[in-house]
Amino acid sequence: MNGSPLPPRAAADAGIDAAAQDAAARRLAAHRRARLRAGLLVLASQVALLAAFIAFWEYMTAFDKQAAFMFGSPSAIAGFLVTMASDGSLWRDTYVTGVETLLGFLVGNVIGTLIGLSLWYSRFVSRVIEPFVIALGSIPIIALAPIIIIWFGTGLTSKIAMSTLSVVIVALVTSYKGAVGVDADQINLMRTLGASKFQIFRKLVVPASLTDIFAGFKLTVGFALIGAIVGEFMSSSEGLGHAIFKAGSLYIIPKVFAALVATIALALILTFIVGKVERLLMPWRRLG
Repeated sequence: MNGSPLPPRAAADAGIDAAAQDAAARRLAAHRRARLRAGLLVLASQVALLAAFIAFWEYMTAFDKQAAFMFGSPSAIAGFLVTMASDGSLWRDTYVTGVETLLGFLVGNVIGTLIGLSLWYSRFVSRVIEPFVIALGSIPIIALAPIIIIWFGTGLTSKIAMSTLSVVIVALVTSYKGAVGVDADQINLMRTLGASKFQIFRKLVVPASLTDIFAGFKLTVGFALIGAIVGEFMSSSEGLGHAIFKAGSLYIIPKVFAALVATIALALILTFIVGKVERLLMPWRRLG
């Protein structure tokens, strides 16, 4: 009958469930507060360490002209950053290098990841191409620059090609490592349940490989940027690599460091974006 009280046993069970949920919520809130405090402590330590390094650098170059010429000074670097931002060269060069890096990162990771995952289908094929992958990965990217420029010209395409080549082998190796590292017991279980090889690949191998794939993505951000910078060193009229090369050839060390600061900022932004995409596609990692 509606409105009748719960039996004593049911009421006790409901009270226990409510208490357990409340305790779990308090533990989760405490865990989040502890993580926030730890994150703030790490951030404060990083800022303090950076501030101490900059202060020491400024002090060592303030009264020594030779040291200031050789190593620049934080105040001079900041001045060049302001000047470059005012005349627009900082934003233009960062945009050019960012586009080259992003396109090379995407193309290289798509090609490398697809090949690496597809090699899971055949261990024979993977063993056949392994020495070729090792050989290609052992070639310094700067050694390929003259050939890339001859093949693709001196424009944007050659920089994207350099960035792609810097990324593709790393993406291939990390994705293949993730694919072959899937638990064999889980694969056998899916086979027992009647899953086809493609279903095993799509529903087990690919999701289980995401951790290694995204670890490779974070690593290849730097490789893609290196490839773009090297391409700009070899032949370019704009970009952060061109700014670094031009300032270095004129012995303007603070301007070199200013362009390097912009390069580091670009790498951090791209790595942050990759981390956000990882958390979006792998929501279970948020609990770690």
